[in-house]
Amino acid sequence: MVNFFLQKTYTRRILKIALPAIAGMSTQMFVSIFETAMVGRLENAAVSLAAMGLGVLATWVLTSFFSSLATGTHILVARRFGEKNYEKAGVVLNNSLFISFVLGLLIAFFGYNYSLQFIGIFSADDTVATEAAKYISFRSLGIPFFLLSVSYRGFFYGIGHTKIFMFSAIIMYFFNIVFDYFLIFGIGPFPAMGLAGAGIAASLGMFFGFIFFVFVTFLKEYRKKYRYYKVLGVCVDTILQIFRISLPVSFQNVLILLGFLIFVAIAGIIGTVAQAATQVVITAMFLSFMPCFGFGIATQTFVGNSLGYNNIANARTYTTETAKITTLFTLFIGIVFVSIPDVVLSVITTDKIVIDEARSLLQLAGAAQIVYGAGIIFANALQAAGATLFVMYLEIVSHWILFLPLAYFLGLHYGIFGAWLALPVYIIVYTLGAYLKFRSNTWTSIKV
Repeated sequence: MVNFFLQKTYTRRILKIALPAIAGMSTQMFVSIFETAMVGRLENAAVSLAAMGLGVLATWVLTSFFSSLATGTHILVARRFGEKNYEKAGVVLNNSLFISFVLGLLIAFFGYNYSLQFIGIFSADDTVATEAAKYISFRSLGIPFFLLSVSYRGFFYGIGHTKIFMFSAIIMYFFNIVFDYFLIFGIGPFPAMGLAGAGIAASLGMFFGFIFFVFVTFLKEYRKKYRYYKVLGVCVDTILQIFRISLPVSFQNVLILLGFLIFVAIAGIIGTVAQAATQVVITAMFLSFMPCFGFGIATQTFVGNSLGYNNIANARTYTTETAKITTLFTLFIGIVFVSIPDVVLSVITTDKIVIDEARSLLQLAGAAQIVYGAGIIFANALQAAGATLFVMYLEIVSHWILFLPLAYFLGLHYGIFGAWLALPVYIIVYTLGAYLKFRSNTWTSIKV
């Protein structure tokens, strides 16, 4: 018999891990708002905002692909922590840092030297492309520090110390905002660099976030226990393990991004207002999903630790309890989206025509996403067990084989609301597939 009530002991432990992760991820949203507001006050704001939009998207695609290194590191460290093999957890960190350092230098080199050639493919306006290239060039210099921080983040996730990530995110984005103000507008001795200054500010923020992680690793409680500074060296087997776990997650992230870009393009076939409304609703949905991803991090930590302890029952319990908590959250969000859609939409846009078009879409999305939170949790539990390929295949089937073709067909015949009717199909299939896999025993015996 299924117990629908929360178990207090598990709930407290889950919130202790999840809430700092959610807080750390939320800081990025606030920085994006502040940075956009600053750039929007430049002399040629339209060009600068368009260029920053391209620049942010381009760097986000790269960082989202490679930031899955945190997932591979997280899963391996969580498993070694559960096995009480703390020195091996330190070996995972060292090799993850090696991968991040090499990849970071390569991305920084190409991003700094070839950003104009790359972004020119996506911009028909030469002025916008030039400004975007400046932003990407200077922001690329911080990518090595960002990826190194990603490795540290995965390590501290794995041992359950998500507060370290929260503090690093606060430090990183604090310096980002401060240097944005000085370098975009030219305050005091600093030159006014406009969008290029925003790129430098982002890199400086990444650097200070990285320095914080380095400082923490020298603390005695971590240094003595995990011995990462005493057991140095490259371990090919560990590197292959990190890639084996991380790459499917990387491709899944890209598939989700490209899939929703195609969905927005389908909306554009229907009409300009329909496309704008779709973009607004997707923005609202992604913001509402952020806490779900934080609970997903907690799930990966507890499942990895439990499997390391060889306690499969505990792994199952943590997953189901986290799914309950997440469903309560998505239920609350669903009620908000359905009952007061205009309030939600007015935060993102003031265009009445777009709001009128988006209202029913947000209500539909609000009702559909109630079960998606549980789907995220079950998928994260499977990834923690090492079934990352299965989750990637599930995304391909539910998103690319079902959602996009169905959205195109329904959109052409029934307009934008018809296209959005494909969303519940995607969510139900994804969640059901992850749940059925979780209910089986096949994921419990995967060697990580």
